[in-house]
Amino acid sequence: MIRYARLYLHFLRFAFSKAMEFRADFFFRVVMDIIIYIVHFLFFSIIYLHTPILGGWSIDEMKIFIATFIFIDAFHMTFFANNTWWFPIYINRGDLDYYLTKPVSSFFFMAFKEFAANSLLNLILAIGLLSYMISNHPVALDLSKILVFILLIINGSFLFFMTYFIFLIPVFWTHSPRGFGDVFYSAEKIFQRPDGIFQGFAKKVFLYFLPFSMMASYPTRYLVSPTDNSLLLEILAASCFIYFVVYLLWKKGLRNYSSASS
Repeated sequence: MIRYARLYLHFLRFAFSKAMEFRADFFFRVVMDIIIYIVHFLFFSIIYLHTPILGGWSIDEMKIFIATFIFIDAFHMTFFANNTWWFPIYINRGDLDYYLTKPVSSFFFMAFKEFAANSLLNLILAIGLLSYMISNHPVALDLSKILVFILLIINGSFLFFMTYFIFLIPVFWTHSPRGFGDVFYSAEKIFQRPDGIFQGFAKKVFLYFLPFSMMASYPTRYLVSPTDNSLLLEILAASCFIYFVVYLLWKKGLRNYSSASS
C-alpha cells in the first residue's frame, strides 16, 4: 500500500508541473465548468417554477442532489478522465506493454497515472458548493449521516468511472477508437436526474445494471430522507457487482491483448 501511495505522489508531481505549462487551459476549464454548474441549477430552477416536488424531492433537497452530481463529475474529471481518454489509444498502439511490465498492478497504473491538475480547482469549487448546500439546508442534517454520505459519493465517483470503463474495455476486441464510450456518454446524463422520476423496468436497470442512480441519487436520498439502511445495502451490492464485472473483463481483455511485440 505504501508503495502505491508513493507512486501516486510521483503521478501528482508530474501532473502539476505539466499543468503549469498550460495556464490558459487551466483557467479556461474553470470558467467553462462554472458556466455548466450555473446551467444545471437554472435547468432545475425552471422546472420548480411549475411544481413543488420532483422525483419526491423539494427544491432544497434537489440542490444537494445537483451539487452531488457536480462533485462526482469534477472528481471524475480530476482523477480519471485523462486515463479513460488514453486507454483506447494504449490498446490500439500496443502501448499497454509499458504498464504490464511494471512491478505494480497494471490496472492501478492505467487508471491513476494521469491526474488532471488543471481540473483540481473545479473539484475544490464543487466541494465548496456541496458544503454550502448541505450547511444551508432548512432541516439540520445529522453529522453521522453526512459522514456516511461523503463515503457514498466517493464510492459513486468510482462507480461512475468503473461503469464507463465497462464501455471502454471492448476496445480489446473491437480496436475501435473509443470502444462504446460514446454510448456511455449518451446514457450518463441519467445520473444527473433523480431516481424518483424513473419507474418499472427502467428504474431497475439504472439501479443495478447501469447503476447511475446509485452514484448521486441514492447517496442524496440517504442524506435527506429518514434513515433507511436498505439503501446502503443496495449501494454496496450494486458497487460490488460492477467492480467484479470490471475485474473479470479486465483479466479477459488482457488475455486477448496483442502487444506491440506480437
